[in-house]
Amino acid sequence: MGLFDKLAGWLGLKKKEVHVLCLGLDNSGKTTIINKLKPSNAQTQDIVPTIGFSIEKFKTSSLSFTVFDMSGQGRYRNLWEHYYKEGQAIIFVIDSSDKLRMVVAKEELNTLLNHPDVKHRRLPILFFANKMDLRDAISSVKVSQLLSLENIKDKPWHICASDALKGEGLQEGVDWLQDQIQATKT
Repeated sequence: MGLFDKLAGWLGLKKKEVHVLCLGLDNSGKTTIINKLKPSNAQTQDIVPTIGFSIEKFKTSSLSFTVFDMSGQGRYRNLWEHYYKEGQAIIFVIDSSDKLRMVVAKEELNTLLNHPDVKHRRLPILFFANKMDLRDAISSVKVSQLLSLENIKDKPWHICASDALKGEGLQEGVDWLQDQIQATKT
């Protein structure tokens, strides 16, 4: 670490780095959400399904986020657990128009919450009930009920209705996540 980095750290000018896992079933909009959170000059025009995972970065006023955008395809979901230890927060994205797979999303969430590397940690979890622009979308309240989020008592969590294509609801979620991370002593 150079002298300038040390000085910036002492003066509070250096942004705290946080590692966030972005999880959810395939086609829920994880990559689109992360893309929208990046500065407009760093955004990708064509979003393709994530194979394995990708690492993206974006900044807020006080934090520097490194996001592990994990593939939600069934054959890759077992990779998620290898990143739980490093994660300081979780973004869990749900396709609110995909009622048929809501049960699968709930099962994956329960597997995540019961994993030894997550179970006893107070990781903040931000849920995006995404694709609210679609006609078949159910409300974030209904998504919360279907996923039984009220049963999460040992971790701070928040659900936001979102439309990743337009960027709606994303800033509210990130603001909440930033507040939770800053309140947590890590």
